[in-house]
Amino acid sequence: MSESPPTAPVCYRHPGRETYVRCTRCDRPICPDCMREASVGHQCPECVNEGRRSVRPARTAFGGGTAGRHGYVTKALIAVNVLFMLLSIASDRGGDAAVGGAGFGGLMGGDTPLTDWGSVLGRAMFPDGTIGGIADGQWYRLVTAMFLHYGVIHLLLNMWALWVLGRSLEASLGRVRFAALYLIAGFGGNVAAYLFSDPRATTAGASTAIFGLFAALLIVERKMGRDISQIIPVLVINLVFTLTVRGISIPGHFGGLVVGALMALVLAYAPRGRRTLVQVAGGAVILLVLLALALFRSAYLLG
Repeated sequence: MSESPPTAPVCYRHPGRETYVRCTRCDRPICPDCMREASVGHQCPECVNEGRRSVRPARTAFGGGTAGRHGYVTKALIAVNVLFMLLSIASDRGGDAAVGGAGFGGLMGGDTPLTDWGSVLGRAMFPDGTIGGIADGQWYRLVTAMFLHYGVIHLLLNMWALWVLGRSLEASLGRVRFAALYLIAGFGGNVAAYLFSDPRATTAGASTAIFGLFAALLIVERKMGRDISQIIPVLVINLVFTLTVRGISIPGHFGGLVVGALMALVLAYAPRGRRTLVQVAGGAVILLVLLALALFRSAYLLG
């Protein structure tokens, strides 16, 4: 009695295809369409997918994702600031900013209807007789002010600084942590401007957040053991400009610097075991303190 010839193994995903190649992980036969190259031999699609799920994603030294090296948040923030500048120019419609010699849309630093609407303003009576400002419920000003600028030159200076500082910090911290740092520093600078400026004075610009990024870069680079000698002179020059040039919000710049430093300390020195929890809690505490200070200032102005 003759023996039947042995049958060739077939691909477990394509039963009609004979194959003598097996997955190096699960040992199931796989055809050429199912082969995925591995460090040794080939693997099937299911084992490859399982391996991807089990691999822990790479993190920065401060817990952020490595996608921050692409600078997506920095680019998005620049785009938002540019968009607000375009809207600010459009809102002017050739009005007071152009007639006053500041250039259409406040190209050289004039006010526009949009900056009047969104800048930090404590409390003031407007030309139509209405009273407005943060003390009168316009809390959005503490956020919108960090995206508005008095002219294109003002915008370009801040966006250049954001491009230089932002990409480095975003790569170190990751996208979410960098975005939180920028927004909290900008918010903190606006709260400081609200606390210590004349309630009828308006102030706007990304400088509050930019100064926070300066402080954060010093702290983050120092934590990573890098040389910070080139950063300090640039920061000192900016502080000198803040103190000597008229029209610059001293409280806004120093407030952003201090709040940015506090947030950076939370991000850089959170204990590794509970890093994310401490970072979120620390950011929340900073925000709550800032809101409490703003509420106290509003109560004083209304009192």
